Amino acid sequence: MRHAVIMAGGAGTRLWPLSRRNRPKQFMRLFEGASLLQLARRRLQRCFDPAQTWVITSAAYVDLVAAELPDLPRENLIGEPMGRDTANAVGLAAALIAERDPDATMAVFTADHILTPQDAFESALRSGLAAAEAHPNSLVTFGVTPTAPHTGYGYVRMGPGVSPGVRRCAGFREKPTLEVAQQYLAGGEYLWNSGMFAWRVGAILAELGAHLPENFATLRDLARRWSAVNGTEELTAAFGGLRKISIDFGVMERAADVLIVEMSCRWLDVGSWGAIASQHAPDGAGNVCIGAVGLSINGGNNIVVSETGHLVATLGVSGLIVVQTPDATLICRREDEQLIRDLTTQVGERFGGRFE
Repeated sequence: MRHAVIMAGGAGTRLWPLSRRNRPKQFMRLFEGASLLQLARRRLQRCFDPAQTWVITSAAYVDLVAAELPDLPRENLIGEPMGRDTANAVGLAAALIAERDPDATMAVFTADHILTPQDAFESALRSGLAAAEAHPNSLVTFGVTPTAPHTGYGYVRMGPGVSPGVRRCAGFREKPTLEVAQQYLAGGEYLWNSGMFAWRVGAILAELGAHLPENFATLRDLARRWSAVNGTEELTAAFGGLRKISIDFGVMERAADVLIVEMSCRWLDVGSWGAIASQHAPDGAGNVCIGAVGLSINGGNNIVVSETGHLVATLGVSGLIVVQTPDATLICRREDEQLIRDLTTQVGERFGGRFE
């Protein structure tokens, strides 16, 4: 049977102050009146039944996830006591699915992507699932067709064809310089590394056992005793002892049998206010207003955000990000938005957890 896993545990600090520790970005309603988590579930609902759809998140967010996705069984909501990066999130989900369905095929997604059009996404997804089932020892990664020489994404290189729409993976590349990214785009052999995957649960567990044996042993043991350890200090202690590592570094870049399915979609990794604004129509001066009641005079290229319907007016200023919440307001230049994460660190140091 086919299962879907949505990873929804990130904190989204680059989207402060709207994204907070107790309500991170996957729960923000900035697109179509729905949260990013709800949109992720909608993309999958024609391919996966609710009983085979899982969400792995922070234990602190399980109740929020249940409220956002009431059709999913509560036992399919996996709460990690602490974040130990994606290799452990994927490993725990795979081990739990294997306990229920040892022959399962599993696909992995994140809760902070926007992918359109839906038909192209579903076509690639079905191709990836079929490839994972036809090649039961392979790991399948989805590469997104690049539309620009993006320096903030990793890349995967396509190798020889295996079957229609399926290629061997010839290597992973980290975030490149602009010059290298331009070469990747011109050469036509590279795709953006989407962080979405498909595989048989037996295949990913075997790779975890080969490359991260200590983590694998702990995760498999926890999965076998999940009903007894879930929510306990024993689970917290066990997670604290796991090596923190991503699925890319821990497994994908080491595995010998990796296939690529190209996903010809418009893909947005919702990781910054600029990225979010790119999905909204600007006014004639380039101003984007999201959620707020906005008014901009004698200025342009501003991003104004509020979930409360609060009036935000700008006069004679340009190139700003203004994010209003009931207890905190951010104002910065658009060119400085990559420093927001550093700002949140200093906010925590100055005010404790009050505004985190």
